[in-house]
Amino acid sequence: MAKLETVKPGTEIVTAIHEEQKQFSSKDFHQTFARPQFVRPSHLVHKNVEQAGVHNQFSAERKHPVFFVNLPSKNVSMTIGGLLPGQLTNRHRHTYETVLYVISGKGWTEIENERIEWEAGDAVYIPSWAWHRHQNVSDTEPAKYIACENAPQLQNLGVALREEEGRDL
Repeated sequence: MAKLETVKPGTEIVTAIHEEQKQFSSKDFHQTFARPQFVRPSHLVHKNVEQAGVHNQFSAERKHPVFFVNLPSKNVSMTIGGLLPGQLTNRHRHTYETVLYVISGKGWTEIENERIEWEAGDAVYIPSWAWHRHQNVSDTEPAKYIACENAPQLQNLGVALREEEGRDL
């Protein structure tokens, strides 16, 4: 059942009316049929990500600039990260997977003591729970990348962990 609402003349939004969800237990597994449903989030685009500003607490904690792409995904996240000239991040690991797409610069990522060199146009995969860190090899130019992670999915399941070497051990 759907209800039609008029927001302003000429525009309409369809609002779905949901039946109350039954709570299932393990004995009801055979009754938990998939019922996919489109739910339109509040926004589908996040404009001018970098102009919205560095997320100071997160950037300070990671010791390099980070910009969130604030989309309503419950499964994947995207950030724009940067490494200042010559910058080396702390070794860390997390339970979520990461794919870095390098937008600009040159550097390396150390994954479990194996150094992977990268430059603009490369994609780097970081497996879950692998110790890693990143280094910008230029002393004059910053490096920039897009990081995509399945962190929200694991956070929603209550199993997302992040550990910084020397701080969390």
